[in-house]
Amino acid sequence: MIQINGTITLAPGTIADNPDTVEAIKTMVAASRAEDGCLTYTFAQDLSDPDTIIIYERWRDQEVLAAHGKSAHMAEFQKVMAANPPVGRDLRIYHTDEGNPL
Repeated sequence: MIQINGTITLAPGTIADNPDTVEAIKTMVAASRAEDGCLTYTFAQDLSDPDTIIIYERWRDQEVLAAHGKSAHMAEFQKVMAANPPVGRDLRIYHTDEGNPL
């Protein structure tokens, strides 16, 4: 299993002032969750900084993650994000197992 965790920080006011960015995020999440091999796909707002997006993804394997990177919805998402590029990014990829309930 592949897991991606991290944050993307947008310029101050990006989320509040750009409804297109919010819609692009919602569309990206919905389309990604529908992909074969997507186990979890979540973008969440940091409660202390609304322009910081917390990302949590789980994929069955590297093959499906690579396909995700080449998907039409990823290309569209990248176009929208290019209009309001992130000012910071800290994403990590992990190769792991399914884990155990806590």
